[in-house]
Amino acid sequence: MDELLQGLRAVAEPTRLRILALCAHGELTVSDLTQILGQSQPRVSRHLKLMVDAGLLERFREGQWAFYRLAEKSSAGRLASTLVDLVPEDDESHALDLERLEVVKQTRAAEAEAYFRRNAARWDEIRKLYVDDAEVEAALRRVVPEGEVGELLDIGTGTGRVIEVFADRYKRAVGVDRSREMLSVARTRLDRQGMRNWQVRQADMYALPLHSNAFDTVTVHMVLHYAEQPRAVIAEAARVLRPGGRLVLVDFAPHQSEALRSEHAHRRLGFSDEELERWFRSVGLDPADTTRLPGRSLTVCLWTGRKAASDVVELPNRAEKRSAR
Repeated sequence: MDELLQGLRAVAEPTRLRILALCAHGELTVSDLTQILGQSQPRVSRHLKLMVDAGLLERFREGQWAFYRLAEKSSAGRLASTLVDLVPEDDESHALDLERLEVVKQTRAAEAEAYFRRNAARWDEIRKLYVDDAEVEAALRRVVPEGEVGELLDIGTGTGRVIEVFADRYKRAVGVDRSREMLSVARTRLDRQGMRNWQVRQADMYALPLHSNAFDTVTVHMVLHYAEQPRAVIAEAARVLRPGGRLVLVDFAPHQSEALRSEHAHRRLGFSDEELERWFRSVGLDPADTTRLPGRSLTVCLWTGRKAASDVVELPNRAEKRSAR
């Protein structure tokens, strides 16, 4: 009871309720919120501290940045979700906040897409600066053994390398990416290999134009650290998996390399096992053991999850569904 009362007192102020509603749409920084709300950094920081102390928001630090999101697995977190759902979508102040949030997201997306356009032709070369591709690809083939790949979907396919890695194992492969430049490189590369039964398509990883329960294997290879809504990407991957299908997510363990954010458009500096396992379970995937590949300065992890025999998958929450539109 005390926790609920503390949460209600903390959010009983117009700006704090606006912040709570905004954080339901993704992980936001103080800088994001000051830009959207038009208020000073110290004032926004004070509001955030009150709501973190009350258990309504979670704060996590990555390098020089701190992110805020709705709290999970607590009575105050459930209160936060309930209050967000009660905010009228046609409220003038809330609608303006969402418009400004969309501008922030579009700006970040434009910066990332410009980065991909500039680097599409040399993408594999850039990856080798911090990832031993041969080791990662060998681990991928161990995680999804021969005879179990079936129909493959590669989300954020880039140059199509994952499709190439599984060329001798898949029945059919589909690669999706938002970047036309990346897809052009992928088509050229895969054509040169003389491969069959594949296609690449332009698509949004938050709203895949694909049927549910359509693939035996889904891979998300070095993509999630660019995502505004990582859980929403995982939820969409789970949706298109067949019952018993496998998701393989390849990305960095938590690190402090700010250069990847400032120079290479990364949104997140890695992910923890606990975070990924929680997201997997929330969308109906059973986590398996994590494969860890320590590199020169960063560690690459392969997280896998199996979809249960039942094909019932928890849908993203309302905020995530909005962000995918």
